[in-house]
Amino acid sequence: MLMKRLGHLLTVKSLVTIILTVTFCVLTVNSKVTQEFNTVYLMVIAFYFGTQNGKAEQLKHDQQQRD
Repeated sequence: MLMKRLGHLLTVKSLVTIILTVTFCVLTVNSKVTQEFNTVYLMVIAFYFGTQNGKAEQLKHDQQQRD
């Protein structure tokens, strides 16, 4: 179970999101966040959580179809 979750965490999409989040935090603490970076960051986060939500909904729908 833990290895499966770790495997999902280490996907390219997840790694990019984690790296961008750490970068965003560092830039925010140093008050150096640009509007361009903020826009890119928000789009990546929206895409990441949007796809996660889509997968969860699809799994729920598939499970209801089987029941």
